[in-house]
Parts: sequence; C-alpha cells; structure tokens
Amino acid sequence: MMKKIQILGTGCPKCKTLTANVETVVKELGIEATVEKVEKIEDIMTFGVMMTPALVVDGQVKSFGKALSLDDIKKFLV
Repeated sequence: MMKKIQILGTGCPKCKTLTANVETVVKELGIEATVEKVEKIEDIMTFGVMMTPALVVDGQVKSFGKALSLDDIKKFLV
C-alpha cells in the first residue's frame, strides 16, 4: 500500500534536513510512498501544528518541531 508522507515546513534548514532524511529512509527501506512538501502557512495550519518541521504519515501528525534522525523516521514508516 502506498504511503502518503508530508513534510510541513516553510523551507528552513531543519525542514530541508527532515525532507532529505525521509527521502533517504524511503529509498533504504524500499517503501512505496509519495513525499510531498507542504510549505504554505495556511496549509500547515490545517494540521494543527504550531512548530515546524512536522512529519505527517497518511494524514496523521507523527512529529513536529524537530528534524528527526533516520532511525526515528524508520519507526514511523515500518
């Protein structure tokens, strides 16, 4: 089943790190997923997130306010 992964953030260094880490994990694990960046403040607010970057998997906020490590991301995707 294809996962929908969203990175919420306006393009700050932490947001870029989280995006790169998510893409690395998806490749490493061979997960079928779409990775989408959500950068508009109005769109980010619809998730109820007050701090970015945030990781959303299949519509559920998994983490916010930090750039997760590869191992932390793997926990949310397997």
